[in-house]
Amino acid sequence: MTTRESETCETLGVAPETREQLILEHLSQVKLIARRIHERLPVSVSLDDLISTGVLGLIAAIDRYDPRHDVKLKTYAEYKIRGAILDSLRGLDWAPRQQRKRSKLIESAIAELEQEHHRTPTEEEIAAHLELSVGEYQDWLTDSRGLTLGSLENAGTEEEGCDLLRYLSDSNEQWPSQIVERGELERLLAESIEKMPHLERTVLSLYYYEEMTLREIAKIVDLHESRISQLKSQAILRLRSYMQKRWPQGRG
Repeated sequence: MTTRESETCETLGVAPETREQLILEHLSQVKLIARRIHERLPVSVSLDDLISTGVLGLIAAIDRYDPRHDVKLKTYAEYKIRGAILDSLRGLDWAPRQQRKRSKLIESAIAELEQEHHRTPTEEEIAAHLELSVGEYQDWLTDSRGLTLGSLENAGTEEEGCDLLRYLSDSNEQWPSQIVERGELERLLAESIEKMPHLERTVLSLYYYEEMTLREIAKIVDLHESRISQLKSQAILRLRSYMQKRWPQGRG
């Protein structure tokens, strides 16, 4: 460890001699997050590369961790690990342009139908609006599954949206302005989720809060794994559409 690294650790409350130990203790967390992200990506994306990038995020979390903020290191590290991996994927621009276009068309359709009917549109209504059969629309959802990476964090477009999780992991997270905005964000997300069909809410809850895999969720709700993937993609696109209208692009 360099002198500068030692000074950083001492300043933020992590003793230099425990830094390497903390990295080893949290490697399993890195691998779990990397695997969960990798399962939504094309096979051409290397899992080992995601893990390597996640380790860098973990190291950054350990070096910047301040226990005085009363936040667990594991919680803080999760956002830094995910952020590092997602940032690296955005830089790769691996998704075909057609997939991105279809994803945006679905979001637009959801927004237009919500405005027209003043309620959450059904899958059949979205498909009809796009002039697709339900089967064709579900194929679009399957193709867009990787594009929903980070979408719960990103309120706007992939290129211009604000990364909402940065409000939780930034070093100035305890500023009053950040606390107020985080509370408003949580309220809007809860409001959006409450409007979703029950099955989509269940899928999101099991996946993000219970940290189950798509295969495990499929067994619980007695549906095929590919259908669970479609429902998760649709739920996230609903969230994005809802948040785009209520969380200004330049906010924060």
